[in-house]
Amino acid sequence: MGSLIGELEERQAAARSRVAELDREIAALTVRLEAERNRLERLTVTRETLDELAAEGVSVGAVAPASAEVESVGGGRVVGVQTVAVWREGMTSTDLPPVYRDIVDVIDDAPEPVQAKRIVPRIGLPAQTSKIEGTRSKLKRLVERGWLDEPTPGLFTASARRAAAARPPG
Repeated sequence: MGSLIGELEERQAAARSRVAELDREIAALTVRLEAERNRLERLTVTRETLDELAAEGVSVGAVAPASAEVESVGGGRVVGVQTVAVWREGMTSTDLPPVYRDIVDVIDDAPEPVQAKRIVPRIGLPAQTSKIEGTRSKLKRLVERGWLDEPTPGLFTASARRAAAARPPG
């Protein structure tokens, strides 16, 4: 009888091992799936934006690549691209393109962290998935450039550095 129990224990241990391995594979695939979903969302929003611009008569044939430190120089205007400068001390939301300025102003006025879906109606856009995703993309860009913080995924606040710089000394 001891050999039957021993055999069951070995099979149970082997099954546990396979379950643990499958759990690790699922976790890895879940991360990959989420990354691909995010990529698909960004591409979908980009396509919708390009379609909107084309419908408005804006040429979308060639779009300059965005750089982390792109700044307008010489007053030139690039059609179809809005540059968002990296925040530096002394800059205010007026240094941003209008839609980004509106987003930062809404966040600055909010008493607590805000989700993209709560910002969209406050900046005058319809609460459609494409508008929410486009706004989320802008929020992420503002975080990357130091204008906002994202303390919890999906919740945005004014940048602590920017808020500290705006406080009067003393």
